[in-house]
Amino acid sequence: MISLDFNFNILTRDLSHYLENQVKVGLLGSGVGLYLVLGFSAAYTCYYLISVAKKPQLISGGKKFYQFLREQCPVVSETYYPTFWCWESRIQTLLRPFVTAKPGVVYRNELIKAADGGQISLDWFDNDNSFPHPDPATRPTVLLLPGLTGTSRESYILHMVQQSRDLGYRCVVFNNRGVSGEMLLTPRTYCAANTEDLETVIEHIHRTYEAVPIMAAGVSMGGMMLANYLGRKGRETCLKGVVVFSAGWDVFECTASLEKPLDRFLFNSYLTSCLQASVHRSATGHSQISTSRVVASPKRFHRLKSVQVPMLCLNAADDVFSPSHAIPVEAVKQNPNLALLITCHGGHIGFLEGLWPRQSTYMDRVFKQFAKAVIEQGSRLKEISK
Repeated sequence: MISLDFNFNILTRDLSHYLENQVKVGLLGSGVGLYLVLGFSAAYTCYYLISVAKKPQLISGGKKFYQFLREQCPVVSETYYPTFWCWESRIQTLLRPFVTAKPGVVYRNELIKAADGGQISLDWFDNDNSFPHPDPATRPTVLLLPGLTGTSRESYILHMVQQSRDLGYRCVVFNNRGVSGEMLLTPRTYCAANTEDLETVIEHIHRTYEAVPIMAAGVSMGGMMLANYLGRKGRETCLKGVVVFSAGWDVFECTASLEKPLDRFLFNSYLTSCLQASVHRSATGHSQISTSRVVASPKRFHRLKSVQVPMLCLNAADDVFSPSHAIPVEAVKQNPNLALLITCHGGHIGFLEGLWPRQSTYMDRVFKQFAKAVIEQGSRLKEISK
C-alpha cells in the first residue's frame, strides 16, 4: 500500500517547481509530450491519494459490535484504494461484471415447493472437500441472496462462494422465482418487501442441517430482503449474522436517483427489460401476468430497530442506486446489533481495487473476514445481540 504520511506542502511546492521549469524546457525541446505526461501523472497521483483513497467510515449502534469488527475484520479500518483508472461510481458499477473473473463453481440444484404452490430454485455448493469441516452434518453454511435480476452465476456471488470454499464452508444461493430458468408455477414473482420465500428457504436449510451455524449475505435487493426479514423476525431466526452489500435503504430515493436521465439510460431501463424478459420466459400458461406492467417496486423497509441479529452493511457514498443521503445512519446508531461501513467510492456492487481488478474486490474481503468472524467467533457475537 502507498503511504499517505508525507508533507503535502512540500510535495505541492516541488510539483509546482517541476511543472514550471520542466514543461518550459520541454516546450523548447523535443520532450514536451513526456514532460506533460509526467506532470499530469504526478498531479493525478496526488489527487488520487488525497481525494479518492480514503479509510471507510464505520458506524455502529453499540461499542461491543464496533470493537468486534475492528478486531476481527481489519479490512474495516484499512484505506480503500479504488482501481485508480476507474474509481468513478458509474464506471465501477458498469465494469464490475466484465473485468472481474468468474471462478468455476459446480452447483447442485434443488427445487423446493412454496406454500402457494410455487417453486424456488436453490443452488448448493456442498464443499465436500472441506478440510476444516469434513463432516457435512456440522459444516457451516452461508446463504447468499443475489440482486434484483441476479442468479447464482453472477460474478459477485461466485466470488463469495470461492471465499466460503477457502474457509471450508458450504454455500447455498437463493434464486428468486423465475430468474434462473425454472418455470413460474403460480402468477407470482418477488420483491424485497415480501420475505415469505426467504423464510421458506431458511427454514428448509435449518431442517436439513439442524446442527450447523448459518449466516447470510445479501447483495442489493437481496440485502434489502434480508434486512426486511430480520426486522420482521427479531430474535426468531436461526441466522447467526448477516452482511449486506449495496442495499437501497429508501426505495423512493433510489427510484428518484435512477430516474435521472443518464442513470435511467445506463441502468434503469436495462433492469426493467431484464425483469420483463425473465417473467416472459418463465410464465408460460399464466395469462394473469402482463410483462408490459412488470416493474421493480418494493416498499419501504421494516423498522431497523427491530433487527436482533448482528448485521454489517457496506455501502458506497457514491452509489447512484442508493444515494448517500438515504443511508440510515441515525437508525443504525440506535441499534447495537447494526453497523454501517461507508466507503467514499465503490459504486453499486463495484468496490474494485488493484491495478487490474480481476480477482477479489474490497467487498469480497469484507465478506470473507466477516463470515469467518461470525462462524468462528459465534459466542462473542452472540453476546453482542443480547
